[in-house]
Amino acid sequence: MKILRLVVVLFSVIFSEVVFAQSSLRSEDGQCCLNSSGNTLCEAYRNYWYTGVSVNQWQVEADKSGENSFDVTGHISNDQTSDWSIIVKNFNWVVAENCMKCEVIHPKEGVYDFTLADKFVDKAKAAGLKVLGHCLIWHSQCAPWFHYDDKGNLVSPEVLKKRIREHIYTIVNHFKGRVDAWDVVNEAFEDDGTPRNSLFYQILGTDYIPLAFQYAHEADPSVELYYQDFSMNKAKKVEGVADFFRPLLKQGLPVNAIGMQGHMVLEDNNYIQEYEHAINTIAALGIPTAFTELDLTVLPNPYGFSGANISDKFAYRPEMDPFKNGLTKEKEEEIVQFWVSFYQMLLRHHKDIQRVNFWCLNDAISWRNDFPIKGRTDYATLFDRQNNPKSFIQKLVNLVK
Repeated sequence: MKILRLVVVLFSVIFSEVVFAQSSLRSEDGQCCLNSSGNTLCEAYRNYWYTGVSVNQWQVEADKSGENSFDVTGHISNDQTSDWSIIVKNFNWVVAENCMKCEVIHPKEGVYDFTLADKFVDKAKAAGLKVLGHCLIWHSQCAPWFHYDDKGNLVSPEVLKKRIREHIYTIVNHFKGRVDAWDVVNEAFEDDGTPRNSLFYQILGTDYIPLAFQYAHEADPSVELYYQDFSMNKAKKVEGVADFFRPLLKQGLPVNAIGMQGHMVLEDNNYIQEYEHAINTIAALGIPTAFTELDLTVLPNPYGFSGANISDKFAYRPEMDPFKNGLTKEKEEEIVQFWVSFYQMLLRHHKDIQRVNFWCLNDAISWRNDFPIKGRTDYATLFDRQNNPKSFIQKLVNLVK
């Protein structure tokens, strides 16, 4: 009996040391694990995956002037001075919502503007947060000059390769040692798993994808490199992406993870099974996945629309905007049940998940207010319009307490 007790004591000590070591390692990866009360998703899940959020330019600048206009419907005011402390407390990874995209950071050939991006990265690193650079190559929000010559014709494959290489080398080198990972290529496939017919594809075929990863790795061999896309819950899409990367990974292409955006619609109800399939499909490649842009719209879905192609828009109709004055109790309960079920699924697959990243901090600044119908009032994020955490967060924390 004494021997049994001794074994139990020794096991308890060893287990405690392992947990302490894991916790200490994760604590170094974000101040949230040091400053939170233990009731944040960052703190609760720090031994399962990283927890991140996107950051907009007003949060970077702690804007309170009231002079800048927002493009998003539903905001309370421009005063976002309180947002940063909430971000630092609740997350250990951050990603820029827009200020690192091509149209902002490389607006003209040979001209780079790192002003906002530097502010974002410096502010995040000063707070002890990890930074994901978003994104190097994307057909949307790409500067207009990128694919054309001075006569308005599409450039040759050789010219585009040179431009891609120079673009990636310049940006990655500028942030070397400050950015921890990059979304190298974004949204390169259609929902049926075939390559997107972007200008990159029209000029270079799919070669631009491995070239982008090659150039990023050459520029900074130490930084992690990711691919990400929307609608990855759709079997054809995730399987198409996996089929494309499988031989490249075997050849040694430096891809550290594949991200799934996760812009979800509450009235659709197959996400649990679909994302389980997606997680398993990516895990079979031998690399982890990440949920990179999670949000949940509670609004009616026009014509069964899916995806996150920002150029897709629908006309406003009052019946498509039923929660102008707040959510019903029934709808709030649906949201709670959805997130609990979703996180239970994530926990089943936590060994294959690197990061769970939410898109936009609160409902006031969420892009879902205006996508795909401008002018609606949505409730898609973790925090309400006054920056109060929503009730389901505690339920998610309790799953692992």
